[in-house]
Amino acid sequence: MLYEKLGKPVLFRMDPEKAHHLTIDGLSAVGAFPGGKQLLKAMYGTTYSPFMVQQLWGIEFANPIGLAAGLDKNAKAVKGFSQLGFGFMEVGTITPKPQPGNEQPRLFRLPIDQALINRMGFNNVGVEEMARNLQKTGKRDIPVAINIGKNKGTPNEEAEEDYRACIRALYTYGDFFVVNISSPNTPDLRNLQHGNDLCRLLDAVTDEMQIQQEKHRHSGKPVLVKIAPDLTDEELELTVGTIKDSGVSGIIATNTTLSREGLQHPNKSQAGGLSGKPLTQRTTEVISRVYQLTEGKLPIIGSGGIFTAEDAYDKIRAGASLIEVYTALIYEGPGLLSRLNEGLQALLKRDGFTHISQAIGTAQK
Repeated sequence: MLYEKLGKPVLFRMDPEKAHHLTIDGLSAVGAFPGGKQLLKAMYGTTYSPFMVQQLWGIEFANPIGLAAGLDKNAKAVKGFSQLGFGFMEVGTITPKPQPGNEQPRLFRLPIDQALINRMGFNNVGVEEMARNLQKTGKRDIPVAINIGKNKGTPNEEAEEDYRACIRALYTYGDFFVVNISSPNTPDLRNLQHGNDLCRLLDAVTDEMQIQQEKHRHSGKPVLVKIAPDLTDEELELTVGTIKDSGVSGIIATNTTLSREGLQHPNKSQAGGLSGKPLTQRTTEVISRVYQLTEGKLPIIGSGGIFTAEDAYDKIRAGASLIEVYTALIYEGPGLLSRLNEGLQALLKRDGFTHISQAIGTAQK
């Protein structure tokens, strides 16, 4: 209610990117302030329920709802976000060297469509600054994934060196890592989703993870690959096959789309990746297909167009073990998380499930 009546009207009168930075800086400040974390938790935190807890890759997730990459690009507000009711969060996308991203304006709201279009272009502070931010965060309350990418100036033939550099610099700070090869806003990045390029990249990533595991005497950390919703059926089959063979730990389905089907807002003509409500059905279809192609053996994080508990439940029943939100958080505020959590529990109980894991992939059976 507070967000709907006060926060949203103010933020939506501002330029979208300025509103974004104000939100991140505000959450960062409140999270660092004595008593700030407790205040956020009291206002927005969700109630712990054993019904919703899962162990995946040796990591405990108190609930299945995460924050997608792109909101806290530089890991500035991890303390704040961790108190809002998320079960986990992604930071990034981060690249080895800092880069400014594309020219502004590069973020656009489409309120009538409940969507956003962005062409940010991996604007970020680079791995060294992110490492400092995560170090300052200290002990964390929820698992944090680090989403990694390549610098704009790095050719695809050398892309694996950028991904290796990110892992080397940030290995000790992430609970798991996400390989981003599906943003539409870095030239030719999506070509890394295919064939030999993908094989070579994932070989390098898994090799670097192994090197860091031995160096830090760690039992190992999961790596997931984030794919686009715009792959054809044939491309999806080949991409998932390569991912499956690579030995990585899971798949995030999906990133933003280049499709503009069904949009009404004038901003639909803006270039960039579309997120929000228009992706709801497509991402569920991709999750379902990935679940079939992997025979349910590779955990999936579902991301794209989750605004209601029913949206989240559809993705879980399609095969997602966890889900992520981004655009819905912008439109609905942090109260979204308790609504999703409570709604999900009600839907699970309605269908006779005693634990969330029992619902995963049931739409396939």
